Amino acid sequence: MKLYPIEAGNFKLDGGAMFGVVPKTLWSKTNPADSNNMIDIAARCLLIEDGNRLILIDTGMGNKQSDKFFSYYYRWGDYTLEKSLAKYGFHKDDVTDVFLTHLHFDHCGGSIQWNRYHSGYEPAFKNAAFWSNERHWKWATNPNRRERASFLKENILPMQESGQLQFVDDPASDFSENSPLGFGIFFADGHTEKQMIPIINYKNKTIAFMADLLPTAGHLPIPYVMGYDTRPLLTLPEKEKFLTLAANNNYYLFLEHDAHNPIITVKHTEKGVRLDQSFTFNELF
Repeated sequence: MKLYPIEAGNFKLDGGAMFGVVPKTLWSKTNPADSNNMIDIAARCLLIEDGNRLILIDTGMGNKQSDKFFSYYYRWGDYTLEKSLAKYGFHKDDVTDVFLTHLHFDHCGGSIQWNRYHSGYEPAFKNAAFWSNERHWKWATNPNRRERASFLKENILPMQESGQLQFVDDPASDFSENSPLGFGIFFADGHTEKQMIPIINYKNKTIAFMADLLPTAGHLPIPYVMGYDTRPLLTLPEKEKFLTLAANNNYYLFLEHDAHNPIITVKHTEKGVRLDQSFTFNELF
Protein backbone atom coordinates (compact mmCIF):
# COMPACT_ATOMS: atom_id res chain seq x y z
CA MET A 1 0.00 0.00 0.00
CA LYS A 2 1.04 3.57 -0.72
CA LEU A 3 -0.60 6.84 0.30
CA TYR A 4 -0.42 10.15 -1.56
CA PRO A 5 -1.76 13.54 -0.43
CA ILE A 6 -3.84 15.10 -3.20
CA GLU A 7 -4.26 18.86 -3.02
CA ALA A 8 -7.50 19.72 -4.82
CA GLY A 9 -7.31 23.50 -4.30
CA ASN A 10 -7.30 26.15 -1.59
CA PHE A 11 -10.06 28.60 -0.76
CA LYS A 12 -11.31 30.80 2.07
CA LEU A 13 -14.29 30.63 4.42
CA ASP A 14 -15.70 33.02 6.98
CA GLY A 15 -13.87 32.50 10.26
CA GLY A 16 -16.99 33.09 12.33
CA ALA A 17 -18.89 30.40 10.43
CA MET A 18 -15.97 28.02 10.83
CA PHE A 19 -15.84 28.48 14.62
CA GLY A 20 -19.49 29.04 15.53
CA VAL A 21 -19.96 30.66 18.93
CA VAL A 22 -16.23 30.85 19.71
CA PRO A 23 -15.08 34.51 19.86
CA LYS A 24 -12.72 35.75 17.17
CA THR A 25 -10.22 36.81 19.83
CA LEU A 26 -9.73 33.11 20.54
CA TRP A 27 -9.92 31.40 17.15
CA SER A 28 -7.83 34.03 15.36
CA LYS A 29 -4.80 32.96 17.42
CA THR A 30 -4.61 29.72 15.41
CA ASN A 31 -6.52 30.71 12.26
CA PRO A 32 -5.83 34.38 11.48
CA ALA A 33 -8.41 36.13 9.30
CA ASP A 34 -7.96 38.62 6.48
CA SER A 35 -9.73 41.98 6.24
CA ASN A 36 -12.92 40.22 5.13
CA ASN A 37 -12.85 37.86 8.13
CA MET A 38 -11.93 34.96 5.84
CA ILE A 39 -9.51 32.21 6.87
CA ASP A 40 -7.35 29.90 4.77
CA ILE A 41 -8.92 26.53 3.96
CA ALA A 42 -7.52 23.55 2.04
CA ALA A 43 -9.24 20.81 0.07
CA ARG A 44 -6.70 18.07 0.80
CA CYS A 45 -7.74 14.63 -0.42
CA LEU A 46 -6.00 11.29 0.04
CA LEU A 47 -5.11 8.69 -2.57
CA ILE A 48 -4.60 5.06 -1.57
CA GLU A 49 -2.77 2.72 -3.94
CA ASP A 50 -3.49 -0.81 -2.74
CA GLY A 51 -2.84 -3.64 -5.15
CA ASN A 52 -5.13 -3.20 -8.15
CA ARG A 53 -7.21 -0.55 -6.42
CA LEU A 54 -6.64 3.19 -6.52
CA ILE A 55 -8.93 4.78 -3.93
CA LEU A 56 -9.46 8.53 -3.72
CA ILE A 57 -10.95 9.95 -0.52
CA ASP A 58 -12.97 13.11 -1.32
CA THR A 59 -12.57 15.23 -4.45
CA GLY A 60 -12.73 18.92 -3.49
CA MET A 61 -15.04 21.50 -5.09
CA GLY A 62 -14.34 20.69 -8.72
CA ASN A 63 -14.45 23.36 -11.42
CA LYS A 64 -17.91 23.19 -13.01
CA GLN A 65 -19.70 25.82 -10.92
CA SER A 66 -20.21 29.40 -12.09
CA ASP A 67 -17.78 32.25 -11.55
CA LYS A 68 -20.36 33.80 -9.23
CA PHE A 69 -20.40 30.63 -7.11
CA PHE A 70 -16.62 30.49 -6.81
CA SER A 71 -16.40 34.22 -6.04
CA TYR A 72 -17.85 33.46 -2.60
CA TYR A 73 -14.88 31.23 -1.75
CA TYR A 74 -11.86 33.30 -2.80
CA ARG A 75 -9.90 30.45 -4.31
CA TRP A 76 -6.11 30.85 -4.08
CA GLY A 77 -2.98 28.94 -5.05
CA ASP A 78 -2.24 26.70 -8.02
CA TYR A 79 -3.40 23.29 -6.80
CA THR A 80 -5.88 21.26 -8.81
CA LEU A 81 -7.04 17.67 -8.46
CA GLU A 82 -5.75 16.79 -11.92
CA LYS A 83 -2.29 18.27 -11.37
CA SER A 84 -1.96 16.62 -7.99
CA LEU A 85 -2.82 13.20 -9.40
CA ALA A 86 -0.38 13.74 -12.29
CA LYS A 87 2.38 14.61 -9.82
CA TYR A 88 2.34 10.95 -8.75
CA GLY A 89 1.85 9.56 -12.25
CA PHE A 90 -1.92 9.04 -12.12
CA HIS A 91 -4.93 10.16 -14.14
CA LYS A 92 -8.57 10.35 -13.11
CA ASP A 93 -9.29 7.35 -15.33
CA ASP A 94 -6.94 5.25 -13.18
CA VAL A 95 -9.04 5.70 -10.03
CA THR A 96 -11.07 2.60 -9.19
CA ASP A 97 -12.94 3.93 -6.14
CA VAL A 98 -13.99 7.36 -4.90
CA PHE A 99 -14.85 7.32 -1.20
CA LEU A 100 -16.85 10.36 -0.12
CA THR A 101 -16.81 11.26 3.56
CA HIS A 102 -20.03 13.19 2.92
CA LEU A 103 -21.71 14.97 0.03
CA HIS A 104 -21.21 18.65 0.81
CA PHE A 105 -20.00 20.44 -2.31
CA ASP A 106 -16.45 21.07 -1.06
CA HIS A 107 -15.96 17.34 -0.51
CA CYS A 108 -17.62 15.84 -3.59
CA GLY A 109 -17.81 18.57 -6.27
CA GLY A 110 -14.80 17.20 -8.13
CA SER A 111 -16.55 13.86 -8.59
CA ILE A 112 -18.75 15.20 -11.40
CA GLN A 113 -17.82 17.31 -14.42
CA TRP A 114 -19.41 18.82 -17.51
CA ASN A 115 -19.66 16.47 -20.49
CA ARG A 116 -17.70 17.28 -23.63
CA TYR A 117 -20.61 19.26 -25.10
CA HIS A 118 -21.16 21.25 -21.91
CA SER A 119 -24.79 20.18 -22.11
CA GLY A 120 -24.95 17.98 -19.02
CA TYR A 121 -22.92 16.26 -16.32
CA GLU A 122 -20.92 13.05 -16.15
CA PRO A 123 -18.66 11.31 -13.62
CA ALA A 124 -15.15 12.76 -13.62
CA PHE A 125 -13.87 9.27 -12.71
CA LYS A 126 -15.39 7.11 -15.42
CA ASN A 127 -13.92 3.84 -14.14
CA ALA A 128 -14.60 4.33 -10.44
CA ALA A 129 -17.25 3.25 -7.99
CA PHE A 130 -18.54 6.13 -5.87
CA TRP A 131 -18.94 5.14 -2.22
CA SER A 132 -21.38 6.73 0.21
CA ASN A 133 -23.78 5.20 2.73
CA GLU A 134 -27.53 4.86 2.34
CA ARG A 135 -28.54 6.98 5.30
CA HIS A 136 -26.32 9.89 4.25
CA TRP A 137 -27.44 9.56 0.62
CA LYS A 138 -31.09 9.90 1.63
CA TRP A 139 -30.19 12.87 3.83
CA ALA A 140 -28.33 14.57 0.97
CA THR A 141 -30.88 13.94 -1.76
CA ASN A 142 -33.77 15.19 0.38
CA PRO A 143 -31.91 18.02 2.11
CA ASN A 144 -33.06 20.06 5.05
CA ARG A 145 -33.18 23.83 4.66
CA ARG A 146 -30.02 24.26 6.69
CA GLU A 147 -27.89 22.17 4.32
CA ARG A 148 -29.68 22.67 1.02
CA ALA A 149 -27.02 25.07 -0.27
CA SER A 150 -24.29 22.51 0.46
CA PHE A 151 -25.95 19.51 -1.21
CA LEU A 152 -25.93 20.39 -4.92
CA LYS A 153 -27.88 17.95 -7.06
CA GLU A 154 -25.45 18.30 -9.97
CA ASN A 155 -22.69 16.98 -7.67
CA ILE A 156 -24.71 14.04 -6.41
CA LEU A 157 -27.37 12.64 -8.73
CA PRO A 158 -25.05 11.81 -11.69
CA MET A 159 -23.29 9.25 -9.48
CA GLN A 160 -26.51 7.28 -9.24
CA GLU A 161 -27.62 7.93 -12.81
CA SER A 162 -24.31 6.55 -14.12
CA GLY A 163 -24.77 3.28 -12.21
CA GLN A 164 -21.48 3.87 -10.39
CA LEU A 165 -22.92 4.56 -6.92
CA GLN A 166 -22.34 2.01 -4.16
CA PHE A 167 -23.04 2.06 -0.43
CA VAL A 168 -21.03 0.80 2.50
CA ASP A 169 -23.18 -1.08 5.01
CA ASP A 170 -25.08 0.93 7.59
CA PRO A 171 -23.13 0.66 10.84
CA ALA A 172 -24.35 -1.25 13.86
CA SER A 173 -22.41 1.23 16.01
CA ASP A 174 -20.32 4.33 15.37
CA PHE A 175 -17.37 2.26 14.17
CA SER A 176 -17.06 -0.29 11.39
CA GLU A 177 -13.77 -2.15 11.49
CA ASN A 178 -13.94 -3.57 7.99
CA SER A 179 -15.29 -1.80 4.92
CA PRO A 180 -15.27 -2.96 1.29
CA LEU A 181 -12.33 -0.62 0.76
CA GLY A 182 -10.07 -2.23 3.34
CA PHE A 183 -10.08 0.39 6.08
CA GLY A 184 -12.13 1.12 9.17
CA ILE A 185 -14.75 3.87 9.33
CA PHE A 186 -15.89 6.05 12.23
CA PHE A 187 -19.43 7.35 11.67
CA ALA A 188 -20.36 10.78 13.05
CA ASP A 189 -23.71 12.58 12.97
CA GLY A 190 -22.96 16.02 14.40
CA HIS A 191 -21.82 17.75 11.23
CA THR A 192 -24.25 15.92 8.95
CA GLU A 193 -25.99 12.55 8.96
CA LYS A 194 -23.50 9.65 8.89
CA GLN A 195 -20.33 11.46 7.92
CA MET A 196 -17.61 8.82 7.44
CA ILE A 197 -14.09 9.15 8.86
CA PRO A 198 -11.67 6.62 7.30
CA ILE A 199 -9.06 5.04 9.59
CA ILE A 200 -6.14 3.54 7.69
CA ASN A 201 -3.22 1.43 8.90
CA TYR A 202 -0.10 2.44 6.98
CA LYS A 203 3.58 1.77 7.70
CA ASN A 204 2.89 0.94 11.34
CA LYS A 205 0.93 4.14 11.81
CA THR A 206 -2.80 4.78 12.12
CA ILE A 207 -3.94 7.57 9.79
CA ALA A 208 -7.37 9.12 10.36
CA PHE A 209 -8.80 11.25 7.55
CA MET A 210 -10.65 13.80 9.66
CA ALA A 211 -12.94 15.47 7.08
CA ASP A 212 -15.25 17.87 8.99
CA LEU A 213 -15.05 16.14 12.37
CA LEU A 214 -11.85 18.15 12.88
CA PRO A 215 -11.50 20.73 10.08
CA THR A 216 -8.28 22.37 11.34
CA ALA A 217 -5.85 22.07 14.23
CA GLY A 218 -7.49 25.21 15.61
CA HIS A 219 -10.68 23.20 16.22
CA LEU A 220 -9.08 20.83 18.75
CA PRO A 221 -10.81 22.25 21.87
CA ILE A 222 -14.06 20.32 22.20
CA PRO A 223 -16.38 23.40 22.19
CA TYR A 224 -14.76 24.77 19.00
CA VAL A 225 -17.52 23.54 16.69
CA MET A 226 -18.34 24.87 13.24
CA GLY A 227 -21.45 26.93 12.68
CA TYR A 228 -22.08 24.60 9.74
CA ASP A 229 -22.71 21.59 12.00
CA THR A 230 -26.36 20.60 12.01
CA ARG A 231 -26.23 18.97 15.46
CA PRO A 232 -23.46 20.68 17.42
CA LEU A 233 -24.46 18.98 20.66
CA LEU A 234 -23.70 15.66 18.97
CA THR A 235 -20.39 16.93 17.62
CA LEU A 236 -19.16 17.56 21.17
CA PRO A 237 -19.20 13.93 22.38
CA GLU A 238 -18.14 12.63 18.96
CA LYS A 239 -15.07 14.86 18.97
CA GLU A 240 -14.27 14.03 22.57
CA LYS A 241 -14.53 10.30 21.96
CA PHE A 242 -12.44 10.35 18.81
CA LEU A 243 -9.76 12.74 20.06
CA THR A 244 -9.39 10.72 23.25
CA LEU A 245 -8.90 7.62 21.11
CA ALA A 246 -6.38 9.50 18.96
CA ALA A 247 -4.38 10.71 21.94
CA ASN A 248 -4.41 7.30 23.62
CA ASN A 249 -3.28 5.47 20.49
CA ASN A 250 -1.04 8.04 18.79
CA TYR A 251 -3.20 8.47 15.71
CA TYR A 252 -1.94 10.68 12.92
CA LEU A 253 -4.77 13.03 12.00
CA PHE A 254 -4.86 13.93 8.31
CA LEU A 255 -6.53 17.35 8.15
CA GLU A 256 -8.53 17.92 4.98
CA HIS A 257 -9.19 21.61 5.55
CA ASP A 258 -6.13 22.92 7.40
CA ALA A 259 -4.07 24.80 4.81
CA HIS A 260 -1.02 24.96 7.09
CA ASN A 261 -1.06 21.76 9.19
CA PRO A 262 -1.47 18.73 6.91
CA ILE A 263 -1.04 16.05 9.60
CA ILE A 264 -1.03 16.38 13.38
CA THR A 265 -0.77 14.26 16.48
CA VAL A 266 -2.50 15.11 19.76
CA LYS A 267 -1.85 14.59 23.45
CA HIS A 268 -3.66 14.80 26.77
CA THR A 269 -3.16 18.01 28.75
CA GLU A 270 -4.80 19.64 31.77
CA LYS A 271 -7.02 21.54 29.33
CA GLY A 272 -8.02 18.42 27.41
CA VAL A 273 -6.67 16.95 24.18
CA ARG A 274 -4.41 19.46 22.45
CA LEU A 275 -1.90 19.65 19.61
CA ASP A 276 1.26 17.63 20.04
CA GLN A 277 3.12 17.82 16.72
CA SER A 278 2.42 18.97 13.17
CA PHE A 279 3.92 17.31 10.11
CA THR A 280 3.99 17.54 6.36
CA PHE A 281 3.32 14.27 4.58
CA ASN A 282 6.94 14.01 3.41
CA GLU A 283 8.26 14.43 6.95
CA LEU A 284 6.36 11.30 8.01
CA PHE A 285 6.67 9.13 4.94
